[in-house]
Amino acid sequence: MTRLLSRAPERLHHHAYVVKDQEKNRQFFEDILGIPLTATWCEKHFNAWVGREVSFCHTFYSLGDGGALAFFSFADEEVYRKTQAEKPAEIRSFDHISFKVDEATFAELTGRVEAAGLRLRVTDHGYCKSLYCESPDGLIMEFTIDPPHAGQIDAIRRADAHAELARWMAGDHRVNNDLRLHEPA
Repeated sequence: MTRLLSRAPERLHHHAYVVKDQEKNRQFFEDILGIPLTATWCEKHFNAWVGREVSFCHTFYSLGDGGALAFFSFADEEVYRKTQAEKPAEIRSFDHISFKVDEATFAELTGRVEAAGLRLRVTDHGYCKSLYCESPDGLIMEFTIDPPHAGQIDAIRRADAHAELARWMAGDHRVNNDLRLHEPA
């Protein structure tokens, strides 16, 4: 039997991502989305991957729970290149980060992204409704609203999480999300 932590992690401390241009990134996260830049660390250390000292900038944008989005950029083009995937996935939408927001913030974010002329997508998953947009460096951002009965949905999925995973792994790929509204073909 799996032995779980006696106490789950408290929250996401930060999610780190490498960007090419910290100022373009700041414009997207702070000026467009309204997420505040709260720390900029400028550092230099020996980088074993390239065998020399490397200068880098590490920025943090604060979230309401104390967590943060963090971004690295390098003064060394070779290090930047080495942090990039050689071939990005053909379908990229499954690699993203998501944040819970309330209805007013969801509406505000939608307006901000539209006003900036950026592409966005809204999807009602049934168990949540999501807004998706993309940063200048390709980080897919999701902002999610939970429905009023999210606690009931959570209780159902917690009760059958292991059984549903076992069923899926055994090859039974039936849908168990009867909450999602399916659009006509």
